[in-house]
Amino acid sequence: MKEQRTATIKRDTRETQIELTLNIDGKAEYDISTGIPFMDHMLDLLAKHGLFDLTIKATGDIEVDYHHLVEDIGIVLGEAFNEALGDRKGINRYGFWVLPMDEAQAQADVSLDLGGRPYFVYTMEHDQKYIRDFDVTIIKHFWRSFCDSAKMNLHIELKYGEDLHHCVEAIFKAVARALRMACDSDPRALDMIPSSKGRIGA
Repeated sequence: MKEQRTATIKRDTRETQIELTLNIDGKAEYDISTGIPFMDHMLDLLAKHGLFDLTIKATGDIEVDYHHLVEDIGIVLGEAFNEALGDRKGINRYGFWVLPMDEAQAQADVSLDLGGRPYFVYTMEHDQKYIRDFDVTIIKHFWRSFCDSAKMNLHIELKYGEDLHHCVEAIFKAVARALRMACDSDPRALDMIPSSKGRIGA
């Protein structure tokens, strides 16, 4: 059995305090507490559909705004993936997913590359901005922070959607499935760097 890919990251600033443990090769065992119920729900979905074991304990100045904590969770989660993936030998590297949500009310199209060079494209338009008191525009900052610290190329496009909750949920599930695909390994290439350059990020 191959060694499991894990990471534990702690980040403490004047604005946020985060402790996160990730096992890429998990069984979707998760325990997430951020103080932001909607964010907890989305991160639960990421772990569930990616089959990642994920523990997050996070606190911050949410009485001021959710922005700092949501963005910093993205940073720490990306750092955990980057560390857990190591030299990235044997991984598929590329992942993609198109995911419908609730009778095609929302459809998210995600593609990504774990090739070590960050790039981020995010297309989501909706007439609403809030789910209860949660400003959904913060989600873009979460994914950008995640993308940069995970050293990945991430493209997210919401094709259409009516219910804002369904739209965001479709995105998280689609990213989870695409990540799962990209992180999985090909038994024919377990000792190979998935790049013709012979190194990731070159």
